Amino acid sequence: MLSARIFLAVQALILAGFGLAYLVKPHELANLSGMLLMAPAAITDVRAYYGGLQLGLAAYLLLALARLDLLRPALSLLVLLYAALALTRMAGLWLDGGAQQTFNLYAMLFEVVSAGLAFWCLRGLGRN
Repeated sequence: MLSARIFLAVQALILAGFGLAYLVKPHELANLSGMLLMAPAAITDVRAYYGGLQLGLAAYLLLALARLDLLRPALSLLVLLYAALALTRMAGLWLDGGAQQTFNLYAMLFEVVSAGLAFWCLRGLGRN
């Protein structure tokens, strides 16, 4: 259970950090992946979706750390979320011919590793 809690704490910190960064500096973060934010509506959308969604997920993970009955659902959510992100990113790389898209390759690596670690932690809870 300790490894699952540590994993959730690290994930909450990473997600909160990126969420705050997207909220405060949307242009700079969007540029990392090659996105150009050309209109105020696009900037607001990035702040809300990339920033707000990650901040909300981080808050849920912190809540799961405080309430142990949410530990298993939080890990299940991370397995599903990161697996879906990795699979759709892989599909995008295939569809868009992106073997040279360094940003997306690193992001996919992070998502695959995070999904695997979340699954490993979830399986570890099953033994308790």
